[in-house]
Amino acid sequence: MKSPGLPRDESTRLATLHSIDILDSSPEERFDRLTRLAQRMFRVPIALVSLIDEDRQWFKSCVGLDVAETPRDISFCGHAILGDEIFLVENALLDERFADNPLVTGAPHIRFYAGCPLHYFDGSRLGTLCIIDTKSRTLAPEDRLALKDLAELAERELAAVELATLDDLTGLPNRRGFLTMAEKAVNLCDRESIPESLVFLDLDGFKDINDRYGHAEGDKALLTFANLIKSSFRKSDICARLGGDEFAALLPKATAALAKESIVRLRESVAEHNAKAQAGYDLAFSEGIVEVDRGYNTTIEALLSQADAKMYREKRKSASGADVYCAPHRE
Repeated sequence: MKSPGLPRDESTRLATLHSIDILDSSPEERFDRLTRLAQRMFRVPIALVSLIDEDRQWFKSCVGLDVAETPRDISFCGHAILGDEIFLVENALLDERFADNPLVTGAPHIRFYAGCPLHYFDGSRLGTLCIIDTKSRTLAPEDRLALKDLAELAERELAAVELATLDDLTGLPNRRGFLTMAEKAVNLCDRESIPESLVFLDLDGFKDINDRYGHAEGDKALLTFANLIKSSFRKSDICARLGGDEFAALLPKATAALAKESIVRLRESVAEHNAKAQAGYDLAFSEGIVEVDRGYNTTIEALLSQADAKMYREKRKSASGADVYCAPHRE
């Protein structure tokens, strides 16, 4: 077996891949639609959108396999990103690079592989759109063109991931949008020696509400909480949904004490909502507040990490207290 080599631009390629913040993300219909289409068009059991990380290939979309990733050193896609054209293996058993590969000798028993590299704006090859069969076969010229067409659509979807800065559900900036806007605000405050604080918010017990009441009600809870955040913080504050049940707010010209006042307003708003909603559960949240310490934690990632840690410490302290969030109303 021959393990794939590294592209010449490997460090840049990995930096680009990680900057998109797509690895280990949830399934998305826009990618799943492409793999389903590829599976039907080429009559293959397996179709993938595969992204090549440092030591693994991770599947953003996958039909025909029950795993989310495999090691990079045994991957076919690792070979495919070394060039710009379709990487084709018509019979893996007859190819010395793959004949004793565990993906060939064992499940999923790959025989045929065709992978088209997925290019990014900077030219980096981040992964492939590939089709796999358990029997040997060829790929006609018109099929090569069709596979390239599907790969181009996948490239456009990857570009859309990077360009998206708003959370579809809440309308707040998503993590990418928050990092971009907050970094600029931090740099400005740093130059002008303006105080600023960051608040990390976690919606307590969100999994319970999804499990008990369904995902539609879970989305409703997230949207409600986002709206309460908007109304409780100042218009100059940068509020965002980082993902899942995690939110954040950067408060320029705000000490930690001023940030706590915003939390008090948010708790009052949440309590008022719970009293009116009678939804069968109460919204509740935990927070962590960090004030910028010039020269120590002036990057957004450092602030988020520190505020997240503080939030979890507070959450553990309150865990031994009263029921939160998904506890039924007690009249």
